[in-house]
Amino acid sequence: MAIEFIGIAATQETSESGSGTPVAGRDGISAQTESGHARGPVVQPGYLRDLARAHETSGFDRVLVAHSSASPDGFIVADQILTHTDRLGVLLAHRPGFVAPTLAARKFATLDAFHPGRIALHVITGGDDADQARDGDFTDKPTRYRRTDDFLDVVRKEWTASRPFDHDGEFYRVRGGLSAVRSHTPIPVYFGGASADAVRVGGRHADVYAFWGEPLDGIAQRIREVRDAARPHGRDPRFSVSLRPIPAATEAEAWERAREILRLTKERADEARKAFPLDHSEQRGSQRLLEYAARGEVHDKRLWTAIAKTTGAAGNSTALVGSYEQVAESLLDYVGLGVSTLLIRGFSPLADARDYGTLIRLVRDQAEDVAPAALQDPAVPA
Repeated sequence: MAIEFIGIAATQETSESGSGTPVAGRDGISAQTESGHARGPVVQPGYLRDLARAHETSGFDRVLVAHSSASPDGFIVADQILTHTDRLGVLLAHRPGFVAPTLAARKFATLDAFHPGRIALHVITGGDDADQARDGDFTDKPTRYRRTDDFLDVVRKEWTASRPFDHDGEFYRVRGGLSAVRSHTPIPVYFGGASADAVRVGGRHADVYAFWGEPLDGIAQRIREVRDAARPHGRDPRFSVSLRPIPAATEAEAWERAREILRLTKERADEARKAFPLDHSEQRGSQRLLEYAARGEVHDKRLWTAIAKTTGAAGNSTALVGSYEQVAESLLDYVGLGVSTLLIRGFSPLADARDYGTLIRLVRDQAEDVAPAALQDPAVPA
């Protein structure tokens, strides 16, 4: 199985142990990392270029340009990354509801025209009512998922229609829609969400369904749920898991760093929440991570939940702690379940992007020996 690795983009330098003022980050945590402080302007072109190039050098396939109501414009950030790298792709997060789907489709297709095959859409419906309201959206979550469903119907039509099309949906009406810009290859649609509504909509539309880093049994359950939802639509999505590796030369050294990260996170989490409060309590994905954290600090071989517990499971917040070889082994355990995309980001973005090259090489060297057939439903073609 070909393994795809995705990292994280950031426009602002973050120091894990430095001084500075916490600012709103993409996960609602101080800067771009739970334990770090932001330094300098929110948009630092040189830092973004260095971070993107570090990911490319380490062997990452893409970087995620994430989204919140306080984030810099993702389309501009994505174009900067693509322009200043040679092969690195971008997974651009987008919240339906703020840009017309016909225009959003053309924006993605235009990026693809300039950088063929290097852009992907990550659909983020939005789980925090307060953060939606900051951009003027006061719909509830069920409504947002129905809107996302309608939005993606129009996006697909705009991407693929060879003649003018009409669309009459619950949220969007189009007359004579037709795009002059076409993607060179189909633009992949990634989709996240843990609620029943998310699985229903994602099963219909996702090329890749993304999960936060749960224990293996939880990921196995979620893969089955999404496959069941996708089957009636004739779809066979791939799967992604997001994790926060903390590797070191030895297991003891990794745990020493993990405890220091936890200490800094506890010091700064309350300060960050006051600066930019986000409520993840209604997000089913966050609830699941907190449920696992309540059962124990470490699951499986080395899945560590303490950061999730401390931050209220604000986004991707479970870690794998151990030597490089041990962390690679745990990543391969997810591959064995049928996961083909690993989104890994650290707590010191630039240093970790450089360091993760070792993990990527270890996983890819051993991936051929992993048979990801444990959950393959014989009714769904591989």
